[in-house]
Amino acid sequence: MATKEKSKDYDMGLEGVLERITFYNEENGFLIGKLKGNDKSAEVAVVGKAPKVQCGETLALKGKWVNHPKHGRQFSFDSFESKLPASAYGIRKYLASGLIQGIGKTYANKIVDKFGADTLNVISEDSGRLREVGGIGKKRIKNIREAWQEQKAVREVMMFLQTYGVTDALCLRLVRKYGNSAKTVLETDPYRIIREVKGIGFKTADKIALNLGLSNNGPKRIEAGILHTIQEAEDQGHNHMERRELVIQCANLLESDSNEIDRIIDSLVESADLITSKEDWLQLPSTARAEITLARSLINLSKTRSSLPPIQTEKAIAWAQDKAGFEFADAQSEGIREALLAKVSILTGGPGTGKTTILRALVSILRAKKAKVLLVAPTGRAARRMAESCSYFAQTVHRLLKFDPSQGGFTVNEKKPLTCDFIIMDEASMLDLRLAAALVRSIPAQSHLLLVGDADQLPSVGSGNVLKDLIVSKLFKVTRLAVTFRQAEDSGIVGLAHGILEGKTNPPTPLDHPSGLNPQHDVHFIRANSPEECVSHITLLLKEILPKKFSIDPNNNVQVLAPLHRGIAGIGNLNDQIRDSINPHGATHSMGFNLFREGDRVIQTRNNYDKDVFNGDMGIIDSVDSVNGKIEILFEGRRIIYERMEITDLQPAYAISVHKSQGSEYPVVIFPLLKQHFMMLQRNLVYTGLTRAKKKVIFVGDPAAFAMAIRNNKTLVRQTDLIRKILEMK
Repeated sequence: MATKEKSKDYDMGLEGVLERITFYNEENGFLIGKLKGNDKSAEVAVVGKAPKVQCGETLALKGKWVNHPKHGRQFSFDSFESKLPASAYGIRKYLASGLIQGIGKTYANKIVDKFGADTLNVISEDSGRLREVGGIGKKRIKNIREAWQEQKAVREVMMFLQTYGVTDALCLRLVRKYGNSAKTVLETDPYRIIREVKGIGFKTADKIALNLGLSNNGPKRIEAGILHTIQEAEDQGHNHMERRELVIQCANLLESDSNEIDRIIDSLVESADLITSKEDWLQLPSTARAEITLARSLINLSKTRSSLPPIQTEKAIAWAQDKAGFEFADAQSEGIREALLAKVSILTGGPGTGKTTILRALVSILRAKKAKVLLVAPTGRAARRMAESCSYFAQTVHRLLKFDPSQGGFTVNEKKPLTCDFIIMDEASMLDLRLAAALVRSIPAQSHLLLVGDADQLPSVGSGNVLKDLIVSKLFKVTRLAVTFRQAEDSGIVGLAHGILEGKTNPPTPLDHPSGLNPQHDVHFIRANSPEECVSHITLLLKEILPKKFSIDPNNNVQVLAPLHRGIAGIGNLNDQIRDSINPHGATHSMGFNLFREGDRVIQTRNNYDKDVFNGDMGIIDSVDSVNGKIEILFEGRRIIYERMEITDLQPAYAISVHKSQGSEYPVVIFPLLKQHFMMLQRNLVYTGLTRAKKKVIFVGDPAAFAMAIRNNKTLVRQTDLIRKILEMK
């Protein structure tokens, strides 16, 4: 094996064919692998960061030999150069990895047997010759040629970006957006990618730009920094930002003169790339339009005469009580009354306070009066739950408003409104500003709107705080449900939830081991003294305790909700450990830059209107076709095929964030809670996670972390301009 000593501290060069990859971290590119010299010498272990190299490639590494206490002698490298394989042996290994769509192990062997060391040149420059290989026709050649060009573009971008900390998934997004022009775009206008490619932040683009020699004080950089800062504020939930704070944050970010930043802000306001919301406050134009649209639509709804047929409200409530078979509480009757009389009303309350009873009664009354009713929710799971409880069809906002990808927007809007007399929006705390504006503008002015939600839950993932803003505005009728109908003795979950809101509760007495769970209880706390022990307890619960002691299916009836993505007890590592624990034998295939296993639970991370699959939808991988670069996923009985470049929209979903769980209910929730999660330990986080559980919740972690969260009721106040705009229009 080629080696060359570089200095007295044993810095060396090492070159060979990457024979095997034994470990690869998708987040940071850390690799543990086996390298074999071109002289057929023995394999050696190599460790270091090498963003998405493939078996069969020739690697030129720089580093030094180290002795690992457990794994022995290894070559630890801190820089590398990757070369496409030149030998028939390396090419065979490279193609057999499933990297190129249309070539699996069988065809890799056939092609290399035919063309030897010239194989890659044939694929790249003279792919028509592949017809000389038995079994390869025009269609397969076309697939191979296109996949090779795609892989070439991805590889080029990855090699270009390897020093900038850009993940493989983001590299794939860049190639999906710009194709073979990706590298050119990065070299000519790196700040452009911030606006056009989701997931690429200012710091990454700025690092590329500065390394390319772009000016540190250039207007493009300052402009990008200003827009990035205000977008970052939106990502934290705010709809606008105080100008003084914007200048301070930009000056710190850019290390630039605040006067120059002020000048560029004026220029952005003049060009309408920024909007003045109120004096000395700024927001993005799309945000300003959404707030104005939502405010105007709500005022218009509230002032327009109702299209409902005449309803004698008190008689209708009495009729609904007889139909339900029990007498409604005063607050429940009031909720029904306000919904029927007020054009826009709000119903809020925690679990077990009777919201479902009100919805069921309203739907019964309206259907009996032949009114056109629409039930809608933010997620598919919430819509299905709503439909089951009301015995009436419900759907998601996205499906109701019919997004058209070719037009880049919803086809149902103020010009082509919905046909309805009454619309009920459940889980309204999840409505962000833009989705709320799209929904309300599509409602005909004569219709009623009832927003139903728990104002104590986490706010929406997107910017805005719509439900709370409308309650605070005091312009719309609000019914608050506080009486619990599912008593604490019947449901420890409900009792604990209300105790959390009051800040006067403690977790159940902690158990030292999962085997001590009592089947009679529905709230449990298992002590874990470290993140490692927390993960161990969770995997034991899913693999042994829940299926064997409680007859609970861990694949379909349990959801792990974690506060953080990173760390040993974070979402990323939990998914890896849980998958290896409960789905160890599913067929695993390398899909270029992703690894998928048949039987894995996955979650969609962005809206895909072409496939009718939306952010937060969860499914199970049914099959993986590594040769053609496709996977099939079952989403609630619908079979959806994902092509290679669409797979980056998927993430494992054995463990998900509490935010992602909103609008859903699960039979069993497992909730890791440690002091290491201190950044996220807030009362409404624990409350939201707890109330996702229908039958059982199991906290795993440190009781002190639970206490920290319950004490912390200082949630981030979201800065919005919606209330002021509504009050101006009333």
